[in-house]
Amino acid sequence: MRGRPEIPRRLAGRRRLLLGGWLLGALLVVGRAAVVQLLQGPRWKELAEAQHREAVPIPAPRGAILDRNGAPLAVSQEWIRVSVAPRELGKGAEATLSRLAAALSLPKGTAAALRDPSRKWVILPGRYPLEIQEKLRGLSGVYLERVIHRFYPHPQLAPGVLGAVVDGVGTGGVEGAFEAHLRGVPGKAIQARDRHSRPIPGQTVVVAPPVPGGDVVLTLDRDLQEIGREALLAAVEETKARGGDLIVVDPKTGEILALVCLLDGRDDCLTAINAPYEPGSTLKPFTVAGLLSLNLATLADSVDGENGRWTVAGRTITDVHRMGRMSLADALRESSNVGIAKMALRLSPSQQYQLLRDFGFGAPTGVEIPGEKAGTLRRPRSWSRQSPVSLAIGYEISVTPLQLTMAYAALANGGHLMEPRLIREIRAPGGEVLTRFSPREVRQVVSEAVAREVAQTLAQVVETGTGTRAQLATFRVAGKTGTSRVYKASGGYESGAYYASFVSFFPVEDPQLVVYVKLDRPRGTYYGGATAAPVTRATLEAVLAARRPPVDREALASLARIQPRSQPLPGAQFASFNPPPPPPPVRAPRTPPSDLPETGALVPDVSGLAPRLAARRLHALGFRVLLEGSGPVSGTNP
Repeated sequence: MRGRPEIPRRLAGRRRLLLGGWLLGALLVVGRAAVVQLLQGPRWKELAEAQHREAVPIPAPRGAILDRNGAPLAVSQEWIRVSVAPRELGKGAEATLSRLAAALSLPKGTAAALRDPSRKWVILPGRYPLEIQEKLRGLSGVYLERVIHRFYPHPQLAPGVLGAVVDGVGTGGVEGAFEAHLRGVPGKAIQARDRHSRPIPGQTVVVAPPVPGGDVVLTLDRDLQEIGREALLAAVEETKARGGDLIVVDPKTGEILALVCLLDGRDDCLTAINAPYEPGSTLKPFTVAGLLSLNLATLADSVDGENGRWTVAGRTITDVHRMGRMSLADALRESSNVGIAKMALRLSPSQQYQLLRDFGFGAPTGVEIPGEKAGTLRRPRSWSRQSPVSLAIGYEISVTPLQLTMAYAALANGGHLMEPRLIREIRAPGGEVLTRFSPREVRQVVSEAVAREVAQTLAQVVETGTGTRAQLATFRVAGKTGTSRVYKASGGYESGAYYASFVSFFPVEDPQLVVYVKLDRPRGTYYGGATAAPVTRATLEAVLAARRPPVDREALASLARIQPRSQPLPGAQFASFNPPPPPPPVRAPRTPPSDLPETGALVPDVSGLAPRLAARRLHALGFRVLLEGSGPVSGTNP
């Protein structure tokens, strides 16, 4: 009988060694599994769960930007985003999809995709109003999510002033300047995700709700902003200008009521504060104000106009109108370069520099939005022999439209340079006023008497001088025209390129509005009196026709009549150029005098016109208008 073969000792040792290795490996695996499951289990579980959920911020609704009357200019709107999980529709899928398609007006292709069971979920394109929640409430497999969208009710009115929101962050304008206040405090939520890290609709838990941002109230008047934009846009199109600026401010408070900027077909620019230019003749009133303030001249002082051509320090200055001996008042009224330049030589360089500096030139105004430029006003040590003459007539200096507007406001309000105000109030999310900004006077530039003298001279500019196309039939307007050449960034003046401008205030007796208008490179006729002054008249007529104009109606009512033209200013006998008087009003000879309105003009037929256009036509003839109702005009009485 044969037994089992005897295993060699050498092979038996190897077998035991192999068995021991297996046992050791098994022990290591079991030990590692024990460590992972018992000791590290909670940590790995947490990591695994973290892969399927994510802490996400909940954007806070941005605060609103409002005009001075509370009209919204920028608001945050909440919308509903709809998602569908096809696998969760269940037995009532057809009824659910039919109700969904009807409520959302879904196209057939989109509705068909919702039936595809191979898709875990479908996010429907577009946003839906909050009311859609009631229509879709309780539908199985349909998930609703709130999203926030920044909305501008009037996107073309003041985009440069308002700025924009990009990726949830305010940039430029008010949105950027007040980002910290408008943005609010984001909330926090836990979002469930699938194995591909995609969010699962409906699997969101809010941990901390968001806190809405506060509101910012501007000094802008929405209606006046619209009026100014329409008037400026019409002028740009008519003159084929590259662009333009229009600013309206309250001279007593410095509040900016309208700020319109157009450039190359865009209206999201801010050329009114960041594009300095040489102002030309619109700077002359400040030269005159300085001469009067320092008692170096009176309006009656005479000066020889040199028949429109005068050479000084190697430079020849010319006038459009060839004038002989004239008064300082006439030189300003007719915008004589020769007359103003000659009189300016009575100022020392330090006096001339300080005068311009006091009116705010060469320094930022402090307006509350980013991007403002200071312009250029060199110190006297950098001047040439020609500089005093050039500065007197608005060259060798660059100013922004806003700087020039505020300087004219100082002439209108009795000599007080005011800081421009664009922000009226800062409000908490609940509407509580946190900060209310008050008018701030920078300095007294000239005396009230000097400001009044210059204002009366500027009224003559509109009545009989270079600005007659800005006249209103009912109220007196003071203003100054300007035409200056365009200086290229590379140096030198651009051939055939001009800025046409007109700055005015109204009414002369008690100014309530300062209106600045500039056209950039108008084609054809480019003088400020011919192109920019009519924009002022159109703007003021529309303001008077508005339902809620930002003016004191009672104060205007006492002036609402055809007023006699002001008497000639001192020294007017020296004038050698007399422009023709304005055309007389249209009379109605067949109508008895007792039936005529105060203007003596026929009441035009404005039936069918829009109220604003009809009121503008009537105001242009000197009528006072009372609007009743809304919509197109059905008739007038009388």
